[in-house]
Amino acid sequence: MATRLAFCFVMLKIVIAFAETPSTLNETCAGDIGFVLQFNIYQESCPEAEAIIFSWVETAISQDPRMAASLLRLHFHDCFVNGCDASVLLDDSGNFVGEKTAPPNLNSLRGFEVIDGIKAELESVCPQTVSCADILAIAARDSVVLSGGPSWEVHMGRKDSLSASKSAATNNIPAPNSTVATLVTSFQNVGLSLDDMVALSGAHTIGKARCTTFSSRLQGTANSNGHDINLDFIQSLQQLCSEPDSTSILAHLDLATPATFDNQYYLNLLLGEGLLPSDQTLVTDDDQTRLIVESYAEDPFLFFEDFKNSMLKMGSLGPLTEASGEIRTNCRAVN
Repeated sequence: MATRLAFCFVMLKIVIAFAETPSTLNETCAGDIGFVLQFNIYQESCPEAEAIIFSWVETAISQDPRMAASLLRLHFHDCFVNGCDASVLLDDSGNFVGEKTAPPNLNSLRGFEVIDGIKAELESVCPQTVSCADILAIAARDSVVLSGGPSWEVHMGRKDSLSASKSAATNNIPAPNSTVATLVTSFQNVGLSLDDMVALSGAHTIGKARCTTFSSRLQGTANSNGHDINLDFIQSLQQLCSEPDSTSILAHLDLATPATFDNQYYLNLLLGEGLLPSDQTLVTDDDQTRLIVESYAEDPFLFFEDFKNSMLKMGSLGPLTEASGEIRTNCRAVN
């Protein structure tokens, strides 16, 4: 299975490079690994689907620019827990425990109401046709595009899960204080490489984080490899987080261009201005990841290309087949 999955990813890169309809990919990667995703799957069954999703995302971001990062993060947190199956959207109810109260998600994930609005309109236009998991994938792409980042054709055809896993959400989603080794392990555990990890970390070019998530960045004057940290940057964070009720205070992940999807994140890392410990560690603790950071800082087009390819790869993790999933009518509950 591992060999076949690797072949699918190779085929996926070929499809992306030549922008062709992946009929061979669909046939080769269907079956026991559940790889049944396609481009333009709703072209006939719900031709307005992508336009509806884009309109909702556009409105949400115009009202709250931070929503772009929030919707992108929803897709990430979904895919890292048993694949991209919209399990992250399920509410706790009765004897059912979802993933929203897992430590990486609790009081952190947002954008659920935007997804609810999208789903409600899609259900009125084409009932039980577009899955919640596909909505998350498309909304993530649209959030990047509307923030000035690259576009890509989203694979579709995901089914929504019938269950969720709070324990997997707790254990699988990388923490903001992760080391490079921990990050690599977390990504490899779901089938993503070190290169994917550095590219996808570039999503932190938009969004905000609470003081509690980067508290360890406020300590010390140098890291273990002897690279001096940016004291002015650290002092500015210390001042920000010394305010009363600092647990609710937010800082921009990218102070220079906070609402623009660009390669500034990588430039910031080289200046010692990575907000999260898991960001700054990419240049201070590992020569291999530092080289990739330097390449993205130098060439924004390379970053865009690698980011969209890694997003497609991540979005193809663990799709459910017709028999193992469903298309929810309400993204918060199983039918």
